[in-house]
Amino acid sequence: MWEKLRYTGRNRDYVGYVFMKILFIHQNFPGQFKHLAPTLAEKGHEVVCLTLRVKEPSLWKGVQVLPYSIQRKPSQGLHPWLVDFETKLLRGESCFVAARKLKAEGFEPDVIVAHPGWGESMFLRDLWPNARIGLYFELYYSNNDNDVGFDSEFSKFDQQTDTIRLRLKNLNNMMHQQIADRGICPTEFQASSFPEEYRQIIDVIHDGIDTDVVRPNPDVRFSLSDGTVLDRGDEVITFVNRNLEPYRGYHVFMRALPELLKARPDARVLIVGGDEVSYGARPPKGQTWKQIFIDEVRGRIPTKDWERVHFLGRIPYDQFLRLLQISKAHVYLTYPFVLSWSLIEAMAAGAPIVASDTAPLKEVIRHGETGRLFPFFDGARLVEEVCTVLDSAEMREALGRNARRLAVDTYDLQGVCLPRQLDWIDRLFEMSPRPVRT
Repeated sequence: MWEKLRYTGRNRDYVGYVFMKILFIHQNFPGQFKHLAPTLAEKGHEVVCLTLRVKEPSLWKGVQVLPYSIQRKPSQGLHPWLVDFETKLLRGESCFVAARKLKAEGFEPDVIVAHPGWGESMFLRDLWPNARIGLYFELYYSNNDNDVGFDSEFSKFDQQTDTIRLRLKNLNNMMHQQIADRGICPTEFQASSFPEEYRQIIDVIHDGIDTDVVRPNPDVRFSLSDGTVLDRGDEVITFVNRNLEPYRGYHVFMRALPELLKARPDARVLIVGGDEVSYGARPPKGQTWKQIFIDEVRGRIPTKDWERVHFLGRIPYDQFLRLLQISKAHVYLTYPFVLSWSLIEAMAAGAPIVASDTAPLKEVIRHGETGRLFPFFDGARLVEEVCTVLDSAEMREALGRNARRLAVDTYDLQGVCLPRQLDWIDRLFEMSPRPVRT
């Protein structure tokens, strides 16, 4: 407990501990700040958030959550290369209007923490020149060793025009680099996508996984909608995406499914994910990627085998954890793009991982140690690696144990990531704010 010494008006000082006014900006708050923001509020800081997610002011875990709304509609007939930036510009303007109202009411943040990906924080340095600004830099767009042009089936890459288009897509990153005092990025792969002038201010700190909650459970049970109850004795193969789409390798997994079911006649395949699109190209109008690839492979799968495939949609978090805990082979693929939280959660749960050998995975999956890797487009190798894992209880145990150890040592929320995030906030507060560029 801190003994109250004095109140200065701007910050309350308790035995050398300075209480800050902190403004979070995230279009879908809390997003990546779901642990950091409430922890700061719990420690006594005044924490406010501006977001599109709510319509009315509310209080969430000590955080004052305030709405903002889009002020104007997009232009008609705009050059297609500028549509992306205009969308971000509109959000930046709208957030600026809401922030100006907040300033007029007397709120002067010491620290602003924002996810700049949607453009919202673009003009906040102009409004609060004395605030220290920390940004969650997620990815810098490039046609080198990145997602662009990686999968020619869904992206027809043109070296010249795509280079120009991506440079324009990075306008938002460029605008934010000019106002950032520090940056934070969850993985080395994502940080490495940024040019050197960004890297100089970026700290690699993951959002964190609560490994006390996400842990192995030998007594786990998982119930299917038909009443079937699975336990650790069953052969369960799992595949999880937020949405079932090519960016996360859903098409590769589905195309491998006929041979996988044939090779594992007793296996149950549990697939989690929605029908929308999180990243990349949208399917033809009126269709979903999920159904497109079901239709592509269904004729090659006998009905008896198809009955062992279970599409679960999106499921509550407690069911999601049981799914990971019961998995004997968890398959994860991704383009060279941001790494899903679900992969680290699967590792923390002790699930044996079979993953694509794309760059984000190589940061956490060491072949034969913390998982098994296969070439992203090689469905036959996917089947081979899954079978290798399923055929050896000793291997599964070792892979799961090693994966959990890495998750605990590197990505644990309370022991590693959250303390580093809090230290990042403290260091940000101690900096001199960057001057406004005119």
